[in-house]
Amino acid sequence: MAAVVSLDGGRNKDGQGGAVPAANALDTLLALVGADFAKVDTEIRTRMVSDVPLIPELAGHIIASGGKRLRPVLLIAAARLCGYEGERHIRLAACVEFIHTATLLHDDVVDESALRRGRATANIVWGNQASVLVGDFLFSRSFQLMTQDGSLAVLSILSEASAIIAEGEVMQLTTANNLGTTEDNYLRVIAAKTAALFAAATRVGAVVAGRDAADEAVLHGYGRDLGIVFQLIDDVLDYQADEATLGKTVGDDFREGKITLPVILAYARGDSAEQAFWRRCLEQRDQHEGDLAAALALLAKYGTLAETVERARLYGEKARKALARFPDNDYRRALEGIIDFCIERAY
Repeated sequence: MAAVVSLDGGRNKDGQGGAVPAANALDTLLALVGADFAKVDTEIRTRMVSDVPLIPELAGHIIASGGKRLRPVLLIAAARLCGYEGERHIRLAACVEFIHTATLLHDDVVDESALRRGRATANIVWGNQASVLVGDFLFSRSFQLMTQDGSLAVLSILSEASAIIAEGEVMQLTTANNLGTTEDNYLRVIAAKTAALFAAATRVGAVVAGRDAADEAVLHGYGRDLGIVFQLIDDVLDYQADEATLGKTVGDDFREGKITLPVILAYARGDSAEQAFWRRCLEQRDQHEGDLAAALALLAKYGTLAETVERARLYGEKARKALARFPDNDYRRALEGIIDFCIERAY
């Protein structure tokens, strides 16, 4: 199903319909920030350099693995939306990407993942120890970039986000294999482990532009809600995308016993036999051939994948409303379009 959305709510500036495919929203945003993004890419590659050859080799493997670099792109776009015309955002966008990449390296070790974006994960190629240590190197590089920027406000925002992300990962460990996890607890986890960096990236865009606290708060809210959208859809895709689209093995969350919103909803609505099935598969990790197909049938029976997408739409509307504070221009419309892009990945 090819969902069609408009970057400006379905209308051109003259009020006529101007729908474009949601998939083009990312291309639109990348075209707007292309010159800045090229500088960020150069900054990233320069800052990966080390006298220890394994560091740029391993870091380059994950950075070059086809990710969309959405977080640094959002920082650039937020700064430009706020009228910023300087260069500080280049270094800080690279900083955000290093934080994100470090968390990916650590996540793949914790989750024992074998694939990311269709390629073998760094922990499979180089081992867990190297992946963790290079992740630590990238975190350290990110803090060097923060301090070189010289803004205590920026340092506060990004260092706090780093701490919140770590807390979110620990929270996820406590909810893993625990079907007593509530929807509220699940949302707390994804708000920390995923949405916090989205929120920090867009807020920093306002800070470098010298905007007031109200604008900072609005862009922080936009980024947070967009990050929740992104993770909700990722959790849906784990059960319904093909591996070429997802870039990892479909059903990894099920095999790892991760408790995500589609499962929380299906477990709550299931009968005693269905709940026993979920407990065996996810809490006890006693899985047999055909269990993933049975899980998919239960998710379909209770419509929980579609319901999770609808939850994502609600957060997407919150993010869209936040942008109403800013003038209607190309950057605002592109940031609105990214909301649709994130949601329509599920179709």
